[in-house]
Amino acid sequence: MGVEGCTKCIKYMLFFFNFIFWLAGGVILGVALWLRHEPKTSNLLDVKFDGAHPPSTFYISVHILIAVGAVMMVVGFLGCYGAIQESQCLLGTFFTCLVILFACEVAAGIWGFMHKDTVSKEMINYYDSVYDKAMTQSITDKDKKTTAASVLKVFHETLSCCGKGLGTSIFTSITDTMGMTEICPSSGTKVNCHKRIDELFTGKIYLIGIAALVVAVIMIFEMIFSMVLCCGIRNSPVY
Repeated sequence: MGVEGCTKCIKYMLFFFNFIFWLAGGVILGVALWLRHEPKTSNLLDVKFDGAHPPSTFYISVHILIAVGAVMMVVGFLGCYGAIQESQCLLGTFFTCLVILFACEVAAGIWGFMHKDTVSKEMINYYDSVYDKAMTQSITDKDKKTTAASVLKVFHETLSCCGKGLGTSIFTSITDTMGMTEICPSSGTKVNCHKRIDELFTGKIYLIGIAALVVAVIMIFEMIFSMVLCCGIRNSPVY
């Protein structure tokens, strides 16, 4: 015989929220792995130019998400087991883990909000340096398939774009037509790559933010329920 009345209701509500928390951890882990191996981002972030890869800020964020998803699944299981077993020790450990996770999530959220444009800006700056070198080499050298041009081609084919802005998009299309360069994608699009890069990475940052907000709300309810249940167990005559 365990807790009774409202405390028993709290026990099953905590189990339910923990199960949702465990599922949310699995979803975050799955989304993070998808972001890590998604074809567009992988193609762009795995290229190498002058011995250097593109800025790794995005991948660092994704690897943190993978770790968070795995930890959430472990903590969610701990909470479920602690609620069913009505263990004050497990519930206390679960509450402590939640507080630490919540504090980390708030800190990460503040940092992410302050640097939400960093990933796209770093990628745009990297693209600009590759574009300038590729155009210079392609026009001045007889070999049109230089390293810079090959890297630039990956950007253009992956994002279906060409050039830094409308003017450079048209200019690059003209030089391709004249045979001076071989840079624009085969689709012939004139959409500038600054816009495509911003859309690609900004959209993913908002996806991460929405997931973090949902998890934060669940964690608040779990902290409340775990403390109420812990106090109920302590005051129960059975224990």
